[in-house]
Amino acid sequence: MHSLSSSLQQVIRELGFDQLTPIQSQTIPLLLEGKDLIGQSKTGSGKTAAFTLPLLEKLILSESRLQALILCPTRELCAQVAGEVRKLGRRHSGLQVLSVAGGQPLYSQIHALERGVHVVVGTPGRVLDHLGRKTIDLRQVSAVVLDEADRMLDMGFQEDIEKILGATSKTRQTVFFSATYPSTIEAMSRVYQRNPVRVTIDEPLQSVPDIRQLYYEVEPTLKFHALLWLLQQYQPQSAVIFCNLKSTVIELSQSLTGANMSSSCLHGDLEQPIRDRVMAKFRNRSTRLLIATDVAARGLDVEDVDIVFNFDLPAKADIYVHRIGRTGRAGKKGLAVSLVTQREKSKIQNIENYSGLTLISKSFPDLAQLKIEELKKNLDQRALMQTLFISGGRKEKVRPGDILGALTGEAGRLNASEIGKIEIHDHFSYVALSKNCMENTLLRLREGRIKGRKFRIELVR
Repeated sequence: MHSLSSSLQQVIRELGFDQLTPIQSQTIPLLLEGKDLIGQSKTGSGKTAAFTLPLLEKLILSESRLQALILCPTRELCAQVAGEVRKLGRRHSGLQVLSVAGGQPLYSQIHALERGVHVVVGTPGRVLDHLGRKTIDLRQVSAVVLDEADRMLDMGFQEDIEKILGATSKTRQTVFFSATYPSTIEAMSRVYQRNPVRVTIDEPLQSVPDIRQLYYEVEPTLKFHALLWLLQQYQPQSAVIFCNLKSTVIELSQSLTGANMSSSCLHGDLEQPIRDRVMAKFRNRSTRLLIATDVAARGLDVEDVDIVFNFDLPAKADIYVHRIGRTGRAGKKGLAVSLVTQREKSKIQNIENYSGLTLISKSFPDLAQLKIEELKKNLDQRALMQTLFISGGRKEKVRPGDILGALTGEAGRLNASEIGKIEIHDHFSYVALSKNCMENTLLRLREGRIKGRKFRIELVR
């Protein structure tokens, strides 16, 4: 850590990094030396900071050109990593970081690239799109990081990644971070890296999150009955329900909403503004149940998820591990509950062999005898909060304190206890308010001002 600049060390202290994680302590010195590297560690090990701090150390901020490229498998992870780069680089005056992913307006990305950025965090498909349009220049990129490289190769991005690496300088530093080390990464490393150092951190899953893992055997036709029974038994304030198919996500979301439960769905075909709204509402407890495909299993930035439900058991054991990692965070106990059909019993053994953990078998009552309406009784999954959209964000110099001041002052006249999470984005903000006070507050805020300015304010449906 002492080899980092004083400004980065100050940020690290401000963020409360008491000590480096194993992956950070072993890779940061090597990356600062400019070595190519393969870092292998589990999700949640601190790898984002491990590659971000050396990147920030080497940026020449006075030169408004692209110097570092980070490739990620999903839009969600791009947004999360870009946020981490901005957070760690907050004392780098003039630092420009751009997230380049699908589902976001292409023209705004092109405009930002024309103005000049230092770091791009992107998905392979969208970066390749920009290369084809000649709107991104990778020739002066000095470092390329493949975050969750194994996942990108699993998703079929190998050809895209090879084209992107081929458009960069041969003198670049090339870094792979991955949870596993398949032969595809070994083959790519031979072609695209120079004498790479391999760092492997073997951490048992149980040493990171504290997650109780249960599974219930169920007939396929009774899965919805089973989920309602589980929700009634556990009454989670916040839960993620994973499905394997987009069609299952949509159908299940409609069924839960029809049962007056606070739920939203997240899958790969949603446009970015809709995804942003879905995630903001889930983070601030305006939505209690998030039904998602595996597009959300990596890079899902949510704290305090009470339970992860596997409505469908995933095909691969490592995907199961990533899914359940959404609960039991920040030192809290978590719970993962899986529905397993008779044909899927062998997957339980695979998961236990992979993770070194034991999944506890539990039994349902006779679900076939239970009526849907009976299961809904005593099941209260309505949210107590609602979300407001405000058409001002970081770029308009709006801060959380400005919104809080407006809500508790003359414009909103609220008690602080009625205000939930405030989330500031570039050009807009979300704030959670108690449902009981929403109607009157919305009218008053529309008539009032925030930071002396009028903003468009809407209820997020």
